[in-house]
Amino acid sequence: MLRPLAAEAFGTFWLVFGGCGSAVLAAAFPDVGIGLLGVSLAFGLTVLTMAYAVGGISGGHFNPAVSLGLALAGRFEMRNLIPYWVAQVVGAVAAAVVLYVIVSGKADFAGVGGFASNGYGAASPGGFNLTSALVIEVVLTAFFLIVILGATAKGVPAGFAPIAIGLCLTLIHLVSIPVTNTSVNPARSTGVALFADGPALAQLWLFWIAPLAGAALGAVLWRALFADD
Repeated sequence: MLRPLAAEAFGTFWLVFGGCGSAVLAAAFPDVGIGLLGVSLAFGLTVLTMAYAVGGISGGHFNPAVSLGLALAGRFEMRNLIPYWVAQVVGAVAAAVVLYVIVSGKADFAGVGGFASNGYGAASPGGFNLTSALVIEVVLTAFFLIVILGATAKGVPAGFAPIAIGLCLTLIHLVSIPVTNTSVNPARSTGVALFADGPALAQLWLFWIAPLAGAALGAVLWRALFADD
């Protein structure tokens, strides 16, 4: 298991460092900030690049919700679920540590602020409530799983799945950054919540429950409607 677990940790590190790093360091950089579109694209590119780099070793989950959904869809061994979750959270926390070291080195550093964490209510970028956050995280994670399962199904042209999955994650962020700052990934939420100011840790429960529920829903819908086995 060492190689796949290392691949999951490295892939999740890259997702959190690249995606959250773009939000923290580059989204509103004076005069040339990349904005929400750039952050959305950064998250998609992290998954796309690491899926090609190490996806052949571990399956390229980089997300506890994805691992659960694949297990429920019969594409992943349930007995490997907890080790994958541990590796993914370790990678996410390591990325948050490195990102914190970089951010704290700024000359006028006075705290990390939200640190690209996820939230609802006052912690939502657009002020959306808990219900809005729950619904959008469940729905988008479900569709993310359907795209993953479809892009990796038998009969689909080989080699293109990371592109579809990366673009799907980009689209997910384009839709939901104003609502929750976009999770669909409990490991990503956990890593930055450990360092963020505000209620990120107190609200972290939602960003485990909603993505996991959404992944389970996506897997069930796929097996009921689209699976050919």
